[in-house]
Amino acid sequence: MSVKPYVISIAAVSGGGKTTVTNHLLGKLNNSKALYFDEYDFKDCPDDICDWVSRGANYNEWNLAPLIKDIEEYLKNESLEYILLDYPFAYLNDATGGYIDLTVFIDTPLDIAMARRILRDQSENLVYNLNSDLNNYLVRGRDAYLEMQKNVKPNSDIEISGLLPVHLIVDQFIKELRHRGLQV
Repeated sequence: MSVKPYVISIAAVSGGGKTTVTNHLLGKLNNSKALYFDEYDFKDCPDDICDWVSRGANYNEWNLAPLIKDIEEYLKNESLEYILLDYPFAYLNDATGGYIDLTVFIDTPLDIAMARRILRDQSENLVYNLNSDLNNYLVRGRDAYLEMQKNVKPNSDIEISGLLPVHLIVDQFIKELRHRGLQV
């Protein structure tokens, strides 16, 4: 009898540690694969996140068909035990929510997340404009961060402090999986 892979969604604000934690978990969980929301080019989705938030942040406006297609393919793989989703919506998008077994929100204070994002983006982009980025955050971007704290965080099964070092966040993940009776 085959058992389907256990699907874990990992959410946090931008700079909150989703990708770092996902990558570290891949090294700890046997037979696991990850899907990264930011690697997809979604069609028929909001073009402007800040505008989307100001209109009420309807998570079902996102057509996540390419991500769903990949989740479904991974679910067919009998050798997989875990599918990790570096994914910002927890259960809030109806089309993906039914695939997810566990959602985790990494609760990172906004100032720490912003500092991490600036450091990451500045190191990846030689023409990074710090003034423009900070101004955008102050004028309209902060609302998108607050939206996640308001709606994604309470719709997650587990909350882990983003102030912890990555290895301790991963240790908490592993402990929670074992508590749920999963082999790790």
